[in-house]
Amino acid sequence: MTTGHPTSPRARRNRLLRVGLALGALVAVVVAAAVVVPLLLPPGPRPSFQLPVACGETWQLGTYPGHDDYDVDLFPTEGKAWGRPVLASDAGTVTEAGINGSLGGRTPDDPDGPRGRGGGYWVKIDHGGKWETQYLHLLEPPLVRVGQRVARGEQIGRVGSTGNSGAPHLHYEQRRGWQKVETHFDGAPSGITHDDTEYTVTRTSNNCGPGVP
Repeated sequence: MTTGHPTSPRARRNRLLRVGLALGALVAVVVAAAVVVPLLLPPGPRPSFQLPVACGETWQLGTYPGHDDYDVDLFPTEGKAWGRPVLASDAGTVTEAGINGSLGGRTPDDPDGPRGRGGGYWVKIDHGGKWETQYLHLLEPPLVRVGQRVARGEQIGRVGSTGNSGAPHLHYEQRRGWQKVETHFDGAPSGITHDDTEYTVTRTSNNCGPGVP
């Protein structure tokens, strides 16, 4: 002898639907937490950034009115800028490697060609802890690809004048929590914090390869 009523197919379907919706909502919450929680965490300590140029070379770091706060332009103090190696300031993962804006037509053979827009060939590297670096106006397509892990001192491109650039140089930025901040190299601040006036300073690179303090 049985009691109660047998479960109808419709009731079973409704129960399965409710269970499925509940599981889907739970998965959505877990995924959202995985995305949102890291965004709410404070930035980590500053990586040991080095100048993005060859070990032992001395470069001029500068800015000028209208350049934007914290942006740094780098020019070698000796030799030509065209084609000089651009190195990763610290280890990280490449998140951008391509064209920012348009390239224009300035090349070593035609240095006064038409300007492009934006950063031209560029690279962006995520160093973890909400820190990233950007490298703009490269001569040619970057030597790295999105998703690639790079070591400090690894070459990622060459100095050029693509994009909105008046002369061959490297435009460089450091960002913390996706906000630009004053660049530090080898543990020392660059002194470039605003673009109210023209300012230059020279620094010698200690970017001597992976594992070198």
